[in-house]
Amino acid sequence: MFRGAAIYGVLVLTPMYAVAAPADRADTYYGFIGCALVFQWLFWIIGGDPNRYRALILPCVAEKLVYAVPALALAAQGRAPTLVIPFAIMDLLLGIGFLFARSRLRLTA
Repeated sequence: MFRGAAIYGVLVLTPMYAVAAPADRADTYYGFIGCALVFQWLFWIIGGDPNRYRALILPCVAEKLVYAVPALALAAQGRAPTLVIPFAIMDLLLGIGFLFARSRLRLTA
């Protein structure tokens, strides 16, 4: 699950570097992409040994929710383009999947 999320994230985020950023928010735009790409690396690492990195899964869930929840709320209010909805839903589903995966891991002392 985590490695699949990492691959999906890199495929979705990397092309965003080729899109012109809003002139008044270029730093925020490129900062968002960069930060999100760093998390893809973390997803990849967790995917290699989820039990070992179990403690990092909750921050990964948060990474998914901090985009999905506001994006869906803004889209519902008509303040974000409908184009964001499938991506926000995917992040929401991945966040839920991360929680499910975490619940299935064995607790180690």
